[in-house]
Amino acid sequence: METTKQTYFVDISSGEILEAPIDGSPNFRIFANEEDLAELQMWFTQNYDDDMKTFVRSHIPYVEPHIASQNDKYESSLKHIYSIIYRLGDEEARSFIEQQKILDLDFQAPNEDVQKLKE
Repeated sequence: METTKQTYFVDISSGEILEAPIDGSPNFRIFANEEDLAELQMWFTQNYDDDMKTFVRSHIPYVEPHIASQNDKYESSLKHIYSIIYRLGDEEARSFIEQQKILDLDFQAPNEDVQKLKE
C-alpha cells in the first residue's frame, strides 16, 4: 500500500533530503512517500561511498583517471539520484535535468517510459 506523498527538497551537494528549502542553495522539489525517501537515501549513501573511493584512488599516481572504475561507479550512483529526482520531481526539476542533459532520457528508456516518468 502506497503512503501519501509529501513535498521534500533535495540538496544534491550535501546529499540531504529536507522538509523546507535552503535559501541560496539549489534544491529540487520532489513529491515522495517513505519508500521513495528510503530509496533516495540509499543512493545518497552509495554515492558518498563511491565518492570516497574516488578520493582514495586519486592519490594513486600510476592509475589513470579514465581507467578507474570508481569514477564510473560514482557517476552511475549520481545518475541514479538524478533519475529518482526526475521521476519524483516537479516540472522545474525535470526541466533542469532535461536542459542540462544529465540523463540521456531518449537512450535510457523508450518514449512511453519517458512519458510515464513525467507523469
